Amino acid sequence: MADIKINLLPWREELREERKQEFLKVLGGVALLGALVVFAGMQYFKGEIESQDDRNGFLTAEIKVLESRIAEIKLLQQKRNELLARMKVIQELQGNRPVIVRLFDELARRLADRVYFTSLSYNGKSISVDGVAESNNRISSQLRNFDESEWFDKPNV
Repeated sequence: MADIKINLLPWREELREERKQEFLKVLGGVALLGALVVFAGMQYFKGEIESQDDRNGFLTAEIKVLESRIAEIKLLQQKRNELLARMKVIQELQGNRPVIVRLFDELARRLADRVYFTSLSYNGKSISVDGVAESNNRISSQLRNFDESEWFDKPNV
């Protein structure tokens, strides 16, 4: 048989070039698809971050409103406590008013003859009376009068 030489090299070269072109097209398509996926992912996460920032901003604004309300409530509670303290003082003064009147009445009733009070001071439950008497007997009489009274306890000079 005769040697027939067929040169398949150009055909193989064309096939190789075709496959190379096809590979580059697929590679470009995959790269483009990857870029699109990355871009879509970035847009999605960017939207999620903006949404979370909006929620955080809303919460921050609401927290400020609540903090101002809390401060207002504390101020109102402080005013309430001050008013309650004032009411308590007024009630004590109103409650003690008859006691003071009764005390002065009792001092006048228990005043001995020829004894004169010059000053009177009241500290808590202690009453200090300064006065002038004609004699020591009158001072003793005054102390006995105070001792007989249920309003005065432990009189002394």
